[in-house]
Amino acid sequence: MPISFYEARQRILDHVPLLDMEKVPLLDAAGRALGQDIVADQALPIFNNSAMDGYAVRTEDCTLGSSLPVVGQLIAGGKPHDTIQPATAVRIMTGAALPQGADSVIPFENCREEDSAITITQTVKKGDHIRWAGEDVRPGDKLISAGTLLRPSEISILASLRHATLNVRRRARVAILATGDELQDINELYFEGGIINSNSWALSAAVKELGAIPVILGIARDNLSDLRTKIREGLQADALITSAGVSAGDRDLVREVLREFDTQELFWKINIKPGHPTAFGLCQNKPVFSLPGNPVSTLLTFEEFVRPALLQMMGHRTVLRPLLKATLTESLKKKPGRLQIMRVALSFDQQGELQVASAGDQNTGIVRTSLHAQGIALLAEERDFFVAGEKIDVHLLGPSTALGY
Repeated sequence: MPISFYEARQRILDHVPLLDMEKVPLLDAAGRALGQDIVADQALPIFNNSAMDGYAVRTEDCTLGSSLPVVGQLIAGGKPHDTIQPATAVRIMTGAALPQGADSVIPFENCREEDSAITITQTVKKGDHIRWAGEDVRPGDKLISAGTLLRPSEISILASLRHATLNVRRRARVAILATGDELQDINELYFEGGIINSNSWALSAAVKELGAIPVILGIARDNLSDLRTKIREGLQADALITSAGVSAGDRDLVREVLREFDTQELFWKINIKPGHPTAFGLCQNKPVFSLPGNPVSTLLTFEEFVRPALLQMMGHRTVLRPLLKATLTESLKKKPGRLQIMRVALSFDQQGELQVASAGDQNTGIVRTSLHAQGIALLAEERDFFVAGEKIDVHLLGPSTALGY
């Protein structure tokens, strides 16, 4: 009995294991999930410093028209100045430590310097152009939670806190196996009736895109011996993805071989289109995703079911793409009874509102439609018609989209 789209996804996420942590250099942690909470052990900035090139002063000395002698100069990285004396100014560069007692910085352009003295020409307020110690981060602040994706912003603050290495979740090694007598590799001489094995390349690219490591197993022919050999090899990885061989035909042998390896099958068939014969199970506590062989169905089921699972295995807190409301620019028809995973094109209207339309022919034999798709719409199984002007839920595809960015 087929299960629903949402039940299938939840069943997968309830069963995939969490990978171990490893310590890596800071740069190698970029794009990965943090394995521990980060609590600041120092202040940022560490010391009071100037945010502008100018003059460090005491605000109480700065009335309009007053003149202050310049008694020294401070540069970034230089030795801090002694306590500032009353009614004096210290020339200071951006990033230089503020003299003790100074509570404002006057930018060069806001005063006039003549004969080693400055004349105050604009009102000076306490705290002007100063970065105070600890105004960004204080010791004890919890800055980044375990499971956070480490972007350049996180790497920046971690470097400022002197984290040369980090604990992160290990990258998943994902074995990828294409099955079928009709398949041939891209560098083989073409034979009549042959179909190029694009799935292994597409799935490997998808695995790499989310930060995991693809392990291409090649092609398993439609016989038990070849499938046993390749699946045994694939089970050495953290997860196994197969494409094709999970329908109900005489030569669909993948599930039979997986049963020989004592795979616990958690479902077979989802009430979706495309991707109906998708299966998922655990073998030796390793997830096994058995996807349809059609290239369009393969990538769509990877996007909706495998991608979130691999991210969760690698410790990410956010594994599902956020849903956005978009207005249909055209009416859509579908057959009721199955949730449809539709490839859609996204755009903005003149008011900046997100709009959505079909990306083209949704037949699973038309791979080209995917080239024009920036997102996915999940069309409810009980409905058969969606009227132009109504809002539907969509999610984006890929790390970036062709929305004019």
